[in-house]
Amino acid sequence: MPVWTLIVWLLIGVGAGMLARRFMGGQSPGGLLGDLVLGILGAVLGGYLLALSGVGGNGGIIGSFIVAVLGAMLLLWIVRKLKG
Repeated sequence: MPVWTLIVWLLIGVGAGMLARRFMGGQSPGGLLGDLVLGILGAVLGGYLLALSGVGGNGGIIGSFIVAVLGAMLLLWIVRKLKG
């Protein structure tokens, strides 16, 4: 995988984490660094769940960003439920 591809994925994850926290409201689980990790893990989770559903494909950067935001929102919801 080329380095620029990794950089694009990381930027998508970062943006997704920040946007997911804004949509979900409340406190961030770990500040800015928490948003970054949340977005990256959310992008992975969203992509994995989409592939499991059989809908996975090449949605381009916009599709990847939407999936990353939705995955980050799901992950943020799970983290908040576990924290109580």
